[in-house]
Amino acid sequence: MDTLQITVCPSCGSTEVVKVCRDWSGEYEGWPYTVRSLESYECPACGEKIYDRQAMRKIQQHSPAFSHAQAR
Repeated sequence: MDTLQITVCPSCGSTEVVKVCRDWSGEYEGWPYTVRSLESYECPACGEKIYDRQAMRKIQQHSPAFSHAQAR
């Protein structure tokens, strides 16, 4: 099973963790990229973000870091 059900923040212990879906932006060696509609969990108390395997795979699919590694 690839999905998580996070109810407690692993960093601060808050029980206010919420599931969100928003665009996520990153940069690799000057290459900006955006992952649209990425689902994750966020803690409003401390700002911690938690990504499940599906979200991490989606980031990898869009990341120039992984496209360069596969091309070599």
